[in-house]
Amino acid sequence: MFSVKETAELTQLLRAAARAEILPRFRNLEDGAIRSKSGPLDLVTVADEAAEALITSGLTRLFPGAVVIGEEACASDETVLGRLAQAELAIVVDPIDGTSNYAAGVPLFGVMAAVVSGGEVVASVIHDPITDHSAVAVRGEGAWSEAADGSRQQLRVASVVAPGNMTGNASWRYLPMAVRDRVARNLTKVAASWDYRCAAHEYRVLASGHCHFLIFNRLMPWDHLPGWLLHQEAGGYSAHFDGSPYRPTDLDGGLLYAPDRASWQALHDTLFGE
Repeated sequence: MFSVKETAELTQLLRAAARAEILPRFRNLEDGAIRSKSGPLDLVTVADEAAEALITSGLTRLFPGAVVIGEEACASDETVLGRLAQAELAIVVDPIDGTSNYAAGVPLFGVMAAVVSGGEVVASVIHDPITDHSAVAVRGEGAWSEAADGSRQQLRVASVVAPGNMTGNASWRYLPMAVRDRVARNLTKVAASWDYRCAAHEYRVLASGHCHFLIFNRLMPWDHLPGWLLHQEAGGYSAHFDGSPYRPTDLDGGLLYAPDRASWQALHDTLFGE
């Protein structure tokens, strides 16, 4: 397992990377510092790459033998992702989640990491560089928001309500066409939906009880492992669209999050029903 103390070291490393490589470049990116990867909606900046390099170096020093799986490393070498399944201890890193916001000067982005041991997510951190607060979870120890001075506030998911009173985000961009049309049509049956273009902040809002649901289809581990554990330890329930449990190596099958299993089923029937 991964201890609370070790998770604190991970949190401090993400904070240091944000202070050294991310914040100084925010709204200060030079020409040529932004480029697209797989397409115009998939951006990377020099800050992403510099932060990942700093974090990777720090993780290698703090946790010798751990396999580091960074989003930008995987973009350069697709074989890196394959190491997750075999690793005894792996740390998955998203140096800047919400790069489109970051590149546009919008202060909604985060630094995320998740620790996978024995095929299970055992710790995670979602750090907000702007507020210098981190959302932290350790398997079996709960989830909390932590300020730079170390003060904490426990996180808990929202109370159970009927789907018509739920708010949240359905990220429909990667949904199959038939499912996307159905979900988009049925979103009129919930109270409200929104999109931050940043899973880091969407997961923080979910785990702190300020919304009820999230829906994702494309499941890259750096985007979802940190928030998945945060939501679990805050008392929430999630599963693939077919009801099966999520595993760290799953890249498809979708994810639906809700406050508990009964509300998950009610929301699933509402959004995915004909």
